[in-house]
Amino acid sequence: MPADYKYEVRVIRLQRALRAPKEVKEKLKGVLGRSSLSKLSKDAVDCPVMGKRVSFLICYVCPNFVRRYRGVVHCRGEPLSP
Repeated sequence: MPADYKYEVRVIRLQRALRAPKEVKEKLKGVLGRSSLSKLSKDAVDCPVMGKRVSFLICYVCPNFVRRYRGVVHCRGEPLSP
């Protein structure tokens, strides 16, 4: 069975949340509850596509995001269009 993802990226729990753009938070307000949004904002991933550590909220709205399962994010790894 072929995998639908290219990378398995570990989720990192932080003490303080990384900053995410307002557009991302507004997009997720209708999908996630306030407590879930607060909890997930304290998670981060070392993104293989962007090449840096980003907030999980940014990863969640990325078109390469497939799923998060047991502390691991499955990522398609395709280049992002600007």
